[in-house]
Amino acid sequence: MAALPVAPIDLPTQTDRPRPTIIQGGMGVAVSGWRLARQVARAGHLGVVSGTAMDAVISRVLQDGDPGGHYRRALAAFPSQDMAQRVLDKYFIEGGKASGTPYKPIPKLTLETARAGQELGVVGNFAEVWLAKEDLAQHTDEGAVGINCLEKIQMANPTAILGAMLAGVDYVLMGAGIPREIPQLLRSLAAGEPGSISADVAGGSLRRHVTVDPADLLGEDLPTLTKPDFLAIISVDQLANYLHRDPEIRPDGFVVERPPAGGHSAPPRGKMQLDDAGEPVYGDRDEANLAKMTQIGLPFWMAGAYSTPDKVAEALAAGAVGVQVGTLFALSHESGLADGPRGQLIGRLRTGELTVRNDPRASPTGFPFKVATLEGTASQVEVYEARPRLCDLSYLRQPYEREDGEVGYRCASEPVHMYLKKGGEEADTVGRKCLCNGLMANIGLGQERKDGYAEDTLVTLGQDLAGATALIERHPEGWSALQALDYLQEQVAAGLRLRHTA
Repeated sequence: MAALPVAPIDLPTQTDRPRPTIIQGGMGVAVSGWRLARQVARAGHLGVVSGTAMDAVISRVLQDGDPGGHYRRALAAFPSQDMAQRVLDKYFIEGGKASGTPYKPIPKLTLETARAGQELGVVGNFAEVWLAKEDLAQHTDEGAVGINCLEKIQMANPTAILGAMLAGVDYVLMGAGIPREIPQLLRSLAAGEPGSISADVAGGSLRRHVTVDPADLLGEDLPTLTKPDFLAIISVDQLANYLHRDPEIRPDGFVVERPPAGGHSAPPRGKMQLDDAGEPVYGDRDEANLAKMTQIGLPFWMAGAYSTPDKVAEALAAGAVGVQVGTLFALSHESGLADGPRGQLIGRLRTGELTVRNDPRASPTGFPFKVATLEGTASQVEVYEARPRLCDLSYLRQPYEREDGEVGYRCASEPVHMYLKKGGEEADTVGRKCLCNGLMANIGLGQERKDGYAEDTLVTLGQDLAGATALIERHPEGWSALQALDYLQEQVAAGLRLRHTA
């Protein structure tokens, strides 16, 4: 396959974008939704929406009747009204679908996703960012909105990022891999040109790519796009140094994520070792050298157990611009978590019984994944084992090269016999959970199947509960995003602290 053209490098190390003290982490599927990101951005910080599975989210919200009309309001602002109308015609149901009726399927991701699937991904991510940024300039000139994508979900990322850029996203954040090709993708899309990233194809003999072409999708409706800043989420300074050395892959900054952070985390360096509880053991090699991070010269934020005022002050003293925090915002009133799981979490936090396990087997990606232990959820062995294995959302499917040279797709949490038929190893299927369906259930959009089976929740949080424990003592019934921001900044110097507008 011919080499991809490389656009001229234009990567200023300083931009006029704000560098807020607090980044509200991008979490789950729409846990960090537009309502939460909007509140944080209007308070003068970086509100982040999750870019994961937004095609499924918007399709299901529209099928539920789009309560409040928010997504329809965003679609009315989409540059291509023809594309927006196609999405509405396909998925919107006035008054919502009948209870117990399954949600319609959406096109599955492939290396060459069907056009309808690309359009749904672009529109869904546009809507989420647009709603987060709605009227932002009337509230602050310091706040910003970002989108968080997982490097592991390569087949979705080009369309997700294009949709976010159409809405004027300020930052793109990406981890769960080495996002070396994202700076070039952003440059290409900002120029209105096709943007591509390499695809990891198991057993592949050819280099393959995932591409989105803005001009092809939007035609004459394509507006001028602005390149957002890119923050690479990394775990060690060696990776930061590698990305910084080459201007073509250099990000605009870093989020240095320590092992306790929620969701997916990097596996320990070296051979995987488990403690008595069956969780990965991390050591000094898994910690970034902050002095070396400072020497690199790009702005960075700390993440993973930075949920208290003293830890925020510690990060600033070490040279960080600020911190990224997830759990405090995941539990806040504005998060996308449905009332049921959030109530369970708050209740267990209040009694000191909330625990979060770093499960080395749960994620089909092979990365450790944090799971909150809650009754009646897929965190429990009996609930997990009672679920019929199936893969219908398929965001974590791995492309692989078949014997005939064509590309197939498999997921370690799909039916075992199907995975083995596709050349997978049985050992890779043990303990794997369907994150896609569990994370959709977390936000009240879980699938109900024709046989009556309803998907169970699978909640992820960070393992550091110090800040959440302090906040539940102050606010026994829960807290708002603004209360979390105020708490985090209690030891931040007045000159650095950005005031919110309530």
